[in-house]
Amino acid sequence: MHRTLTDLTARIDRTVKERILPWVHTQRTPLEVTVAHLPGEPVPFAEAVRLPFTPTAVGEPWGRAWSTSWFRLRGVVPPGMAGRRVEVLVDLGFRTGGPGFEAEGLVYTPDGTPLKGIEPRNLYVPVADPATGGEVVDLYVEAAANPSIGGEPVTALGDLDTVPDTLLYRLARAEVAVLEEEVQALALDAQVLHELALQLPENDPRRERIRAGLEWLVDTLDVRDVPGSAARARAQVADLLAQPAAPSAHRVSAVGHAHIDSAWMWPVRETIRKCARTFSNVVSLADQYPDLRFACSSAQQYAWTKEHHPRVFDRIREKVASGQFVPVGGMWVESDTNLPGGEALVRQFVQGKRFFDAEFGVEPREVWLPDSFGYTGALPQLARLAGFRWFLSQKMSWNTTNRFPHHTFWWEGIDGSRVFTHFPPADTYGAKLSGEQLAYGVANFADAGPANRSLLPFGYGDGGGGPTREMMETAHRVADLEGSPRVVVETPAEFFAGAEAEYPQAPVWSGEMYLEFHRGTYTSQLAMKQGNRRTEHLLREAELWAATAAVRGCADYPYEQLDRIWQEMLLLQFHDILPGSSIAWVHREARATYARLREELEALVGDALRRAAGDGDTEVVANAAPHTRAGVPGLGAGPATAPPAPVAVRRDGDAVVLDNGLLRVRVDADGTVGAVRDLVADREVLAPGASANVLQLHPDQPVRFDAWDVDEFYRHSVREVRTVEDLVLDDADPARPELRVTRRDGASTYVQTIALAAGERRVDLALDVDWHERETLCKAAFPLAVHAERSASETQFGHVHRATHTNTSWDAARFEICAHRWVHVAEPGYGVAVVNDSTYGHDVTRPGPGDARGAGATTVRLSLVRAPRYPDPETDQGRHTMRYALACGADIDDAVREGYRINLPERRVRGAAAVAPLVEVTGGGAVVEAVKLADDRSGDVVVRLYESRGGRGRTVVRPGFATTGASVRDLLECEDTDVAALAPLSDAGDGAVALDLAPFQVVTLRFARA
Repeated sequence: MHRTLTDLTARIDRTVKERILPWVHTQRTPLEVTVAHLPGEPVPFAEAVRLPFTPTAVGEPWGRAWSTSWFRLRGVVPPGMAGRRVEVLVDLGFRTGGPGFEAEGLVYTPDGTPLKGIEPRNLYVPVADPATGGEVVDLYVEAAANPSIGGEPVTALGDLDTVPDTLLYRLARAEVAVLEEEVQALALDAQVLHELALQLPENDPRRERIRAGLEWLVDTLDVRDVPGSAARARAQVADLLAQPAAPSAHRVSAVGHAHIDSAWMWPVRETIRKCARTFSNVVSLADQYPDLRFACSSAQQYAWTKEHHPRVFDRIREKVASGQFVPVGGMWVESDTNLPGGEALVRQFVQGKRFFDAEFGVEPREVWLPDSFGYTGALPQLARLAGFRWFLSQKMSWNTTNRFPHHTFWWEGIDGSRVFTHFPPADTYGAKLSGEQLAYGVANFADAGPANRSLLPFGYGDGGGGPTREMMETAHRVADLEGSPRVVVETPAEFFAGAEAEYPQAPVWSGEMYLEFHRGTYTSQLAMKQGNRRTEHLLREAELWAATAAVRGCADYPYEQLDRIWQEMLLLQFHDILPGSSIAWVHREARATYARLREELEALVGDALRRAAGDGDTEVVANAAPHTRAGVPGLGAGPATAPPAPVAVRRDGDAVVLDNGLLRVRVDADGTVGAVRDLVADREVLAPGASANVLQLHPDQPVRFDAWDVDEFYRHSVREVRTVEDLVLDDADPARPELRVTRRDGASTYVQTIALAAGERRVDLALDVDWHERETLCKAAFPLAVHAERSASETQFGHVHRATHTNTSWDAARFEICAHRWVHVAEPGYGVAVVNDSTYGHDVTRPGPGDARGAGATTVRLSLVRAPRYPDPETDQGRHTMRYALACGADIDDAVREGYRINLPERRVRGAAAVAPLVEVTGGGAVVEAVKLADDRSGDVVVRLYESRGGRGRTVVRPGFATTGASVRDLLECEDTDVAALAPLSDAGDGAVALDLAPFQVVTLRFARA
């Protein structure tokens, strides 16, 4: 009895892996295999089975990257298998890559019915239980040769145009076999107990009894006849598995899960097939295990399945009705939450919940975002307004500087709304229910004591097939097992209801949940950021002008078209598309989609405006922004007022000075902005001795994930681009003269434009760059003569404050921040805003030690473009144009106004007359975000507005059409007494309503048309 514990562990491990598991299937009989290799993209089953199939065999190579091969497996169940549980085993040649990151297959019957997926941890297809012998086996396997993309700093596997002709896989198994159920149970018994023992403290009596029992199990097992001795071996540990958990044991709510990225290391077309394979597995497993509960988010993935695999969707509908397949999340996709605009996040909820209600009659109550890269502080309010109560993620466990302090807590948004939130303490959304994961989840649970339950999603994701029968069997074994937490398979709603009841006084986390990781996603793949920003604002315009034309009787409202465009755009906000962290194929398709949507929306906007303005030859200016501009009311169209006096232009040595009476801007010989004098405030805007609009290049070589990350040490080295090739003054438009500065540096060309418009307290800037750098980050710097302890950054329906200093580790970790249309810094009495039309990444800093500018300065920098090599080696290469501006003497109202203006440029159309706004909003810092017709096609007008300052104020909303009344609705435009109580309406006369807005409050008004 002096054998070392290491030897015993090794003996048990080897016995399970080499002596027991190979006997789980016996009487293996090869099947006849033929194959048809597709030359191009996948084809439907009906087309595939008409292809010529040729004989092949186990061991034969197949599969150029991203290709598809159809295997046909045929044979007969041998008579000797009669009375046994018989399965077909298919191994497509799986390698060491994990499930979801190599070959996958979907098995069909000859009539085209999908049966289940084939993945590295899920090789079987049921045939008969029990078999009679003689059953005909005839199956088709649609095998996808998906490459494993990883491990190399630069990959050619991310697009069809660059993949090599190498065949990736060799068919490794195609056979019919008997499932030895007693052997399978033996393997699970041993595995569960062995994993449990390894997690118990040394010298724990329970640990020692388990290890002794497992040694007896191994001693009892006859390795020459494992099936014949399995029952005797199991008997050695039966009592150990029957010992109940302690009454105080932690309770784990386990739910089946299969997080499938809607695009990432594969294109969207492959995600559609991954969904079909995984969902087929789940409904098949649900037949076998009535207690299975499988949580599945993303209405888009259900919609794909309905369109491309209607038989699988019918089975999902059946399992939703039985309570086994559980729609969660209520969003169109698991979107990023940093980058989408406010209205886009609203539509994620609206489109998702509407789909789940229409297709299944269910309404999820939990927001489900386990893998997004940080969480905006606007989300709690939007979740509550959409009918959600709970929120789930685990991504904050990825923080690299500070440990997030809670696993169960109330999350409070920027407006004060709260959602009950849980982060699974096992720090995964794809658990295997291993003893290590269960023990880690208990030990890691930050809220132990007042709380004693946690959630654990289990199953292989990303096309790995979801939960397995081995996981379900494990769940049964650890349901009530001494030394283990109690595990119950239940829905997320059941978990959340119990957790909230147990811990109603959970602590509160206020504001955004900033992920201290993946900061590069604010900037990577600039075309994604520009496409998203432009599409969001075009959709705003399209809805506004289409609603205006419809209410005025000029046109029908394009419900179906707008609905489809929203869905296409919302897909592109998935948390690996919009952040720029997918392979080249994904981004190539996304760029094409954005271009198509832009063309379609421009046509919609143009047609609606022409119809609303009527036939005529009067030029009117359309202003879709919520604020008056050049005399044109917000949300309306009319004649623009004449510009003030022209901008004065003069030479000052080698410098050029622009002066519009409000600002005096000096552009120096090196093309940088050397001075900005605010003539209204009589003060200099830039920090002493500093230049603005300076392009700065940093080496950008993250330690871990190229496209995802910007690491703090990038700041250790910086090089400014100041060499001027050409500087041209263009004063053809005296109301807006501009200078164009051309620079060449390295392999790239930069054309910067500096302009000053008459009557504006704003310097307009643009950059046209032909970018060919590698692993480089380009920023534009604005050192400002403002002593700001904090910055304000626009987020959805409001803004967030972040420290400009590094007093704490939490402050220091925010060295790169996300902002939408503007960043504002201020000292008492004076502020400056930097606004943009396509940038999200920023940093805002105070002078460092020894900085010659000294205290009292704040530098705002925009992250313009990057050049990571992985997973897309050509990230951001090519030409890009972006606009930004320096708004001087700006308060928050000014920042908000200028942010909208730069993103919603005026349009000039010819028509019969001005177009009166559908709605006018005055007072209270209120800003209109959306004007549209109601989704139910009643013709009612829906107006969404929000309080933009972070304060309280009284707002009057006046419709520009006849109405029979107004009401406050939830985000789905439905009546909700709780939501209505948050914004009581009062009559303001002539159809107008007044309401008192709280800080950052979002209100949806529905006006019934007379």
